[in-house]
Amino acid sequence: MTTLTAATVGTWTTDAHDLITPAAWYGQHDGPVLLQDGTVLVAGGADATSSAIPDTAVFTPAAGTGAGAGEWRARDPLHTPRHLHTLTLLADGKVLAAGGLNGTTGLRTAEVYDPGTGRWTATGPLETARWGHSATLLADGSVLVTGGRAARTGGGTTALRSAERYDPGHGGEWHTVAAMTDARTGHTAVPLADGVVLVVGGVAPTGAADDAALAFCELYTPGEDDAPGQWAPTGNLLHARHHHRATRLSDKTVLVTGGTAPGSPGAAPFDPFSQRTVERYDLDTGTWTERAEMPSGRAFHRAVAFGSGQVLVAGGSASDRDEAGYRSAFVYDVAGNTWTPAAGLTTGRWSFAATALSDDRVLVAGGAVRSGLAAADPAGVELTATTELFDGSTP
Repeated sequence: MTTLTAATVGTWTTDAHDLITPAAWYGQHDGPVLLQDGTVLVAGGADATSSAIPDTAVFTPAAGTGAGAGEWRARDPLHTPRHLHTLTLLADGKVLAAGGLNGTTGLRTAEVYDPGTGRWTATGPLETARWGHSATLLADGSVLVTGGRAARTGGGTTALRSAERYDPGHGGEWHTVAAMTDARTGHTAVPLADGVVLVVGGVAPTGAADDAALAFCELYTPGEDDAPGQWAPTGNLLHARHHHRATRLSDKTVLVTGGTAPGSPGAAPFDPFSQRTVERYDLDTGTWTERAEMPSGRAFHRAVAFGSGQVLVAGGSASDRDEAGYRSAFVYDVAGNTWTPAAGLTTGRWSFAATALSDDRVLVAGGAVRSGLAAADPAGVELTATTELFDGSTP
């Protein structure tokens, strides 16, 4: 049962400059990235026709009062337009962009952004072209890339089991590592204690109109010295999930929220209420525990940890077809296992950029606002370039 307090918390500031280019980010690990100097990088994504774009921009939060919320400035574009790619902050403060989709072509290419110059430089290519994959920075400074989608010989796509690691210290080389237990794409990956990485949910394409979500989860443990890493199954989700969000609460716990309802209306096992469910993973026990449900279900939303033991869940939609983005937002208190309504977004949206800033405000920008029959042109997706900042410390 959801415990929902009556008071509304937080405020949204809307006097920030708009994004340079409207865009949506439909992947789980495609940005934005909080850079070491407190600015925020976005790169790539999809335009209103779902085509990949190369645009790169950096948001600088305003300092002091009366200066507005901040502004976006264009930077050197990606060498290759890409969406459903990954963006990963490296240990030296640079950012790795890997894989993705450009048109109908899966990408092996990767490139590195240097905040000092504002430019991208090509680095070693992935062993396998992939999109919809995950990317996680490991304790040794390497990056673990797992799963994703790839073109199938003869047409169609397939999910990947394969995994590889990027070594920035040896010329930007990629090395294949042990494959996951299960093939998956659209999953989330979260780094935990002792270098362990938790992989959660996703889908395995079957050729059906709606791919079934996965409940299977697994753990990657890096090997010591030159020993290869290993994968091992861990506790299954209580609810299979796709288009969910996974938020790291501590070095041993992860909160998972929402996701696309399984099945389709009128057919088993369709369960629209599953979009409200929330569960927490405990690394010590390897199990998931049901937590208080969200006041309203959603997928394609964003969940951002901020402040002391709080998580902001904002926006989203029930589906990405014939939809309008949600404006509603809620704050979850981890210790109390309670939800409090937050001030709503000025612009409802899904698949947008969201990250906590250095001062614990949360930046929201871009995303899809309407699609299909809910849009002015059913053939396309309406995007927004607007930017908002959430301050959870204000009443």
